[in-house]
Amino acid sequence: MAEKQERTRYRLAASIKECMKTAPVDRITVKDIVEGAGVTRQTFYRNFQDKYDLINWYFDKLVLSCFEQIGVSHTVGESLTEKLKFIREEKAFFMGAFRSGDHNSLREHDFELILRFYEELISRKTSRQLEEDIRFLLEMYCQGSVYMTVKWILGGMKEEPEQVARKLVEAIPPKLETVFLDLGLL
Repeated sequence: MAEKQERTRYRLAASIKECMKTAPVDRITVKDIVEGAGVTRQTFYRNFQDKYDLINWYFDKLVLSCFEQIGVSHTVGESLTEKLKFIREEKAFFMGAFRSGDHNSLREHDFELILRFYEELISRKTSRQLEEDIRFLLEMYCQGSVYMTVKWILGGMKEEPEQVARKLVEAIPPKLETVFLDLGLL
């Protein structure tokens, strides 16, 4: 059953990707998506709350696997490079998705996802809650990282993913960098 649901979700993702080739995300309707996927509205809503939920799910599928390797077999820089490569491979999708300014947009989702990921990773590796000043720096860094990633995407992705990842790592605030180094994340 779960395999069938996963296939349906990927069909819906393929459909919205196709729609994004000719229309901005904010003008794509659920009707457009289900017609392209050959499924019913009911099927769509059994899987997703709305089109932004679909976009966020697809984003998670593409990038979470590389972030889960931070501190295991990848550094932050290596995982950022992988994320940016995934984004470049799906250029049309991500350019459309990151253009949307909806409250449930991919920009906000990406920020919340990476902030929560880093918070949980640091807490797990230190066996304690984040100090307030480290959380502040982490939140500021994640917000800036998403902003610069979106700027790179909407600017046509002219720099190589490795270059952008290096710059994002170099932008880590010194106190946060020390935490990352101590935990073997850099």
